Amino acid sequence: MEKKTIAVLGMMCAGCSARVERRLNELDGVSVATVNLPARTALVEYDPRVITPQQMKEEIGKIGYDMVVDDDRNVEAIERRAYLRLRTTVIIAWVLSMLVMALSMGWTSTGSTDGDKQTMLILCLICLVTCGSQFYSSAWRQLLHGSANMDTLVALSTAVSFAFSVFNTFLGAAFWPSHGISEWHTYYDASVMIVTFVLTGRLLEERAKNGTSSSIRALMSLQPKTARLVADGTTVETPVSALQPGDIIEVRTGEKIPVDGTAVPQQTSPDTPQSSSNATTPAVDESMMTGESVAVEKQKGDKVLAGTIVTRGTLQLKAEQTAQQTMLANMIRMVQQAQGSKAPVQHVVDRIALVFVPTVMGLALLTFAIWYLAGLSAFGGDGAGTTLPRAVISAVAVLVIACPCAMGLATPTALMVGIGKAAEKNILIKDATALEEMRRIDAMVIDKTGTLTVPQGVADPISHISPIGPKGSYETLKPHAREAMLALQRQGIDVWMCSGDKEERVRVIADAAGISHYKSEVLPQDKERLVRELQASGRHVAMVGDGINDARALATADVSIAMSRGTDVAMEVAQVTLMGSDLRRLSDAVNLSRRTVAMIHQNLFWAFIYNMVCIPLAAGLPYAFGAEWQITPMWASALMAFSSVSVVLNSLRLKLQR
Repeated sequence: MEKKTIAVLGMMCAGCSARVERRLNELDGVSVATVNLPARTALVEYDPRVITPQQMKEEIGKIGYDMVVDDDRNVEAIERRAYLRLRTTVIIAWVLSMLVMALSMGWTSTGSTDGDKQTMLILCLICLVTCGSQFYSSAWRQLLHGSANMDTLVALSTAVSFAFSVFNTFLGAAFWPSHGISEWHTYYDASVMIVTFVLTGRLLEERAKNGTSSSIRALMSLQPKTARLVADGTTVETPVSALQPGDIIEVRTGEKIPVDGTAVPQQTSPDTPQSSSNATTPAVDESMMTGESVAVEKQKGDKVLAGTIVTRGTLQLKAEQTAQQTMLANMIRMVQQAQGSKAPVQHVVDRIALVFVPTVMGLALLTFAIWYLAGLSAFGGDGAGTTLPRAVISAVAVLVIACPCAMGLATPTALMVGIGKAAEKNILIKDATALEEMRRIDAMVIDKTGTLTVPQGVADPISHISPIGPKGSYETLKPHAREAMLALQRQGIDVWMCSGDKEERVRVIADAAGISHYKSEVLPQDKERLVRELQASGRHVAMVGDGINDARALATADVSIAMSRGTDVAMEVAQVTLMGSDLRRLSDAVNLSRRTVAMIHQNLFWAFIYNMVCIPLAAGLPYAFGAEWQITPMWASALMAFSSVSVVLNSLRLKLQR
């Protein structure tokens, strides 16, 4: 099986993303697919022997969407061009809308009421054709495939209000007076303002959503585009993508290392700066990868990582992987996949989204029928003359104000910000489930050697550390370990330390770290047994380890956390990886999980409350209680746009929190 993140174009609401996801999961060869609306991506796990990305693209194209599977199609460039087109469209829409509003409100007048109406008709038609065509084309594609989305609601509402206004413009004088109505109105302003507000909301939404993916862009910016390849005693600028294992690369002071590799003795070349000397030991700032702020000197054979910066001297290294296989590239893929994964609560929202638009259309028809029948009953069968306009406008307002976008954005935007924020803190989270589960943790089992401690004499670049324990207990406690354990306990988490060492050594380390629960002389199965015992007592357990002997316990725990300097097996099993050795990131991860899930609940609450309150108000419910007012289609479109933007902006508050 292969796992790949693929860009999806054309999605506008939660209904769109749910429909794409459902279609992908129906395809033979696809094990599981999750679609992220704000990121416009699909995370697909599939069998390449059965189906290819190109075949997925063809199937998704049949339901009206597009997937970018060609390497020569730059997704960022496509999205940038789309954003610029949208910005231009919004400007045009506002100009036309203001002209229509000026005529509608009597700010300007041609001196003829019929002339004003016909002028508004022309301006409105131009707006709908030039600025609103995307809604109609999308709605038509959805109709051909027997489905509907947010664009369907916009297209239907603007078309109904425009058609009703055209009727009143040319036939109103003959029709309404014969039914006892002396005044009638057109609703061109509602049509153009619906289009304008929805487009403006999408523009603001796109700008805000760019902030949710800023962490990914920051990681991508760590990798340089070109590298200095050493060949035949000279250096040659070459694209990083062209580097191969075994190449010798030179990186000078202030430059970023392009690929993972090992330091080698410097080979002088004619264009090497004279200030560089073989006697100068190069130093590298690895804080962006490990969170450790002290620059590390690099000797022959030392490992260096892509994205880190040479702060002193000139470093030459032998490439070990291509640019696509570096730890940085893996980090980017992991964060992208985590941001594209779904929290359990999102599955409920997706099921609602699939039926939301058809339900709203049904509510709009019901609203129209109730108003029309109420007119027939109250006015002796002359409902067409007395309540038809209100029935039409009320139905249009219901179509416009309903917002599946807010529900669809509530969970993924918060997850994208939360997982991105974690990456900035050197915490890599594999999936949304781990982020959601971490907030429930009330017990943590932590391995001693390699996790809480390092063997004495082993260099740890965080800071100078001093030995602890009896004269001569062989290891040293990591910096900030005690601070980290106490922080976890303040969060209500009981910490259990496990070690295969003798009782005396384990007790000394536990006391130094501020841990009251510990077990000594344990085997791998004993760690797993402890995790199961805690779970059986009703605890939600996290396991923190770094070795092969921790793998069983990691796989059993509710949340598994590995140290990046541990074994590949531990990191593969773990749901969360801490880059570097700073154990304070454990409490940071728990705190971030709690804040992110709280933000998701806030977003969902407001998204659902918005629709539950606004739809009845738009339908005219206040009239049933004697209040003669309701939300008009124009203001309905503004409120709908605001609801989507507010959810994204609320999620972005996570970026501002410490």
